[in-house]
Amino acid sequence: MKKALELVFIPSPGRGHQVSMVEFAKLLVARDDRFLITVLITKFSFDTELGAYTDSLAASSASDRIKLVDLTRDGIGIYETNPLVFMDLFSEYYKPHFKKTATELAHISSTTSPDSPRLVGFVVDMLMTTMIDVANELKVPTYVFFPSSAGDLGLMLHDKRQKEGSSTDELVIPSFFNPVPISVLPGGVFNEASLAVGVKIARRIRQTKGVIINTFTELETHAIHSFPRVSESPLVYPVGPIIHADDDCSQFLSAGQYSDIIAWLDDQPPSSVVFLCFGSMGSFGGDQVKEIARGLEQSGVHFLWCLRQPPPEYTLGSPDTDPGEALPEGFLDRTAGRGKVISSWAPQAAVLSHQAVGGFVSHCGWNSILESLWFGVPVATWPLEWEQQLNAFQMAKDNSFNFSMEELQSRRRLDCRDRGKDLSFDMNVIEEKENNIDEARLDDYKI
Repeated sequence: MKKALELVFIPSPGRGHQVSMVEFAKLLVARDDRFLITVLITKFSFDTELGAYTDSLAASSASDRIKLVDLTRDGIGIYETNPLVFMDLFSEYYKPHFKKTATELAHISSTTSPDSPRLVGFVVDMLMTTMIDVANELKVPTYVFFPSSAGDLGLMLHDKRQKEGSSTDELVIPSFFNPVPISVLPGGVFNEASLAVGVKIARRIRQTKGVIINTFTELETHAIHSFPRVSESPLVYPVGPIIHADDDCSQFLSAGQYSDIIAWLDDQPPSSVVFLCFGSMGSFGGDQVKEIARGLEQSGVHFLWCLRQPPPEYTLGSPDTDPGEALPEGFLDRTAGRGKVISSWAPQAAVLSHQAVGGFVSHCGWNSILESLWFGVPVATWPLEWEQQLNAFQMAKDNSFNFSMEELQSRRRLDCRDRGKDLSFDMNVIEEKENNIDEARLDDYKI
């Protein structure tokens, strides 16, 4: 009998990061029965929905080969509103806790028992790269899981110096086909503290054996081929799209909430509904919410709107709201039947896959982009923060798959009836290739 191979996964607590990394773990154990994966979980205290997801996974059929170890500590005492700096402090705080657990696993691996799995590697989230030090101490190879685009990875590894021939308004970045406007770069590029953390992450990424990216070559051909083929650099593995498309959304919603959303969609005409959703952390102030509501009311379009308000000022938290408190008086009554507003987490994959949905107004988080492509739903880009502006630029300008809000203003409308017609590749082909990863091809890409 072949000896079991154990991997230690260390995701960051952000929902988009953690879910995609755990879904990748599920793919690995499904494809190779030698793998056992221990996922070291940390959670934000305010994100109870993510806790429900990890709890449900622990009780699922996959749990016999995926073990979740919750290392969350209450009251860790980090007071920092800069998200990137916060995550840097967060990962440093948890470093000794991860080290203790990983050391115990390594000790078990080193025993002579034939039933003991062999610890063969760490897979750490891009925001948890301080754990590379722990892996190095244990003499275990490390891979970075990068849940965003290959284009974004190229920016992170870019030396930030102006290239010859580029203007002061644009940067020539090898992972992008077109020059990148300064205006779409993540805000952290211009913030000294955030930039310092970003440079540290990039330096650590270069010390690993490889980078696992939630993307696929057919989507980011130019970006993936842009990484130099240098033997001492880590390999790049495009393993996406990793989609959390499970119809069972009980991890995040009660059965009643989920069935209510799907039943409402069932009553709408095909490709008639615009879905507005801005991620688990995305929100708007009161004036902007009212302006969006007026636009939806005047347009006459059918809509499903996931509306969340920001947490209190100077705090990091998951937004939530009672829709009636934020919307114009009488809005819900006037749009009843053709519109629905929800304040809870939205079962995004289930919504995008529904035949009633024909358009998607999105914050352009990378998981949302992949899901929109997978289900063939055109996107109106409305990026809010982090790398979302860059994602929107890449999709609307570099690849021309979606529409920016400026383009929609000139078009005056997003035609939901065109669902899927603008996509230039067949997702059935992508799914077939996903099941037959070309190892030789992947080995060509290095950073």
